[in-house]
Amino acid sequence: MKGMKFTDQTSFYSGKVRDVYTISDRWLVMVASDRISAFDVILPQPIPFKGQVLNQIAAYMLNATKDICPNWLLSCPAPQVSIGKKCIPYKIEMVVRGNLTGHAWRTYQQGLRVLCGVPLPENMKENDAFPHPIITPSTKASEGHDEDISKEEIIATGLCTPAEWETLSQYALALFARGQEIASNRNLILADTKYEFGKIDDQITLMDEIHTPDSSRYFLKDGFEERQSNSEKQKQLSKEFVREWLIANHFMGKEGQQVPHMSPEWIGEISGRYIELYGKLIGKPFEPVSLSDDETISRIEAAIAQLT
Repeated sequence: MKGMKFTDQTSFYSGKVRDVYTISDRWLVMVASDRISAFDVILPQPIPFKGQVLNQIAAYMLNATKDICPNWLLSCPAPQVSIGKKCIPYKIEMVVRGNLTGHAWRTYQQGLRVLCGVPLPENMKENDAFPHPIITPSTKASEGHDEDISKEEIIATGLCTPAEWETLSQYALALFARGQEIASNRNLILADTKYEFGKIDDQITLMDEIHTPDSSRYFLKDGFEERQSNSEKQKQLSKEFVREWLIANHFMGKEGQQVPHMSPEWIGEISGRYIELYGKLIGKPFEPVSLSDDETISRIEAAIAQLT
């Protein structure tokens, strides 16, 4: 659907995973593609049904947290499509971590005990839970890699005011607590995630996707403590296994590195893991839906007409 034109469309943006159409400078049509990215690089092969999985998990989670803070979502007229309110974004990703994993663990392994201005406890093992969730924000880069940043640097550089930071951090921690609760009820552990916020007039509003396997890491709760005690690898459902595969094949998005070949079998395994997480997290089987571009556009146009 990339590059399609809609009635009253005022702009178009293609991100790493989503294609975003702006309508009348007021609404966003966000199409979740089957593209997959890691280390801020779009990998060469699409993952079947990934877009539908992401879009439907995000919609479920946004609806399950709308009592915590306002969010952008208005409707999902097609399996891979969300329509919502356009926000002026904060150029910050609010990364919340409940466990020492991923980027935080790689930092910890290097001997560093402060991440984004937040002190980290000594004597932690990979995937150990923090005493309480921490916020380790990053700058939201339009191109290239996002960068770690501290609360103090965010305020000093004017990315938000002190009062806005308080609201953003309160929202982020409350959303994470709800995400942990939902995950626990499904026998999962929400290890970490990220949130993006923007403003509509003076109202801080939750944007984009939340609690999906692209924005979050989930561990299987059964046997978690036993595996930690035995220093065994945790079973997880997230995109981290793709990053680990890339690292094992000498790719971390750095200049001069080549993306390793993705075999059909490996692509199928990635797709299967996304579908598995959907079933575990939503609590019902995934139902793949394939619509033609014409049908998808027709549904989007009808939804836009209802807004205007």
